[in-house]
Amino acid sequence: MPIEAGNWPSSARVIVVANEKGGSGKSTVAMHIAIALMKAGRQVATIDLDSQQQTFTHYIENRRAWAVHIGREFELPNHICLGEAAQDELARHQALTAAVDALAKTCDFIVVDTPGYESPLTRSAHASADILVTPLNDSFVDLDVLAAVDPEHFRITGPSRYTRMVEDVRRQREADRRSIDWIVLRNRLSTLNSRNKRLVGEALQSLSQQFNFRCVEGLAERVIFREFFPRGLTAVDALDETTHGTRLTMSHVTAHLEIETLLGVMGLAEPTTGEQSVTQKLNAA
Repeated sequence: MPIEAGNWPSSARVIVVANEKGGSGKSTVAMHIAIALMKAGRQVATIDLDSQQQTFTHYIENRRAWAVHIGREFELPNHICLGEAAQDELARHQALTAAVDALAKTCDFIVVDTPGYESPLTRSAHASADILVTPLNDSFVDLDVLAAVDPEHFRITGPSRYTRMVEDVRRQREADRRSIDWIVLRNRLSTLNSRNKRLVGEALQSLSQQFNFRCVEGLAERVIFREFFPRGLTAVDALDETTHGTRLTMSHVTAHLEIETLLGVMGLAEPTTGEQSVTQKLNAA
């Protein structure tokens, strides 16, 4: 039975973080969006659809355990891990619909993290999205998720299966007079200008014009993002020697501003004030 895009609740905005390739930083991005929204005073629920890895779930569990360990209170979303337990496609779709419907009654936002592979449940999640965030590592290996590239001139030759799936879901949503704001987030960006960075950027700009998504330069390659996970921390937390084991650094502050910028681009926060914010945050530390 085909899954329809309609009949999704409208009382909460659903943010789906998705990419069919593993290792793109989906769970890190989903966690940062959720916690940043909670720090802004919004009610947030989270759903982990990756029943195998459960990285998003472990991230939240780590945060809860570390808060108890150091005697601090951290923001924690209302979290559900919803995987492939149901045996058929329709049952899985109904389980996700029921979860979103229930959470939407008490939340402003629902952030959904998806597995790095195609499945009917993943497609169903895309159908629920008001905002779709696709993290993409800055390489042609990861760009292959979105499109095929001409090896001679590095030009886009056609959309990928994933891009066609997103377009199909968007058409269904438009038929129901709802839209999906698709944001491709360039993740693990090098701080150095390079030929690869330029060519990938040019290819993404071309693809964005064809398929109506917004390309955002998101998170730079930073060791601190890997250090956050065991303690469930994020760049938007108040980091000090108790919470993180070290004083605030320029890397922490810049990562915080990257998250603020992302929420601003998503229309969920005020734009950042740039270098002035960096100075203020470092002085406050």
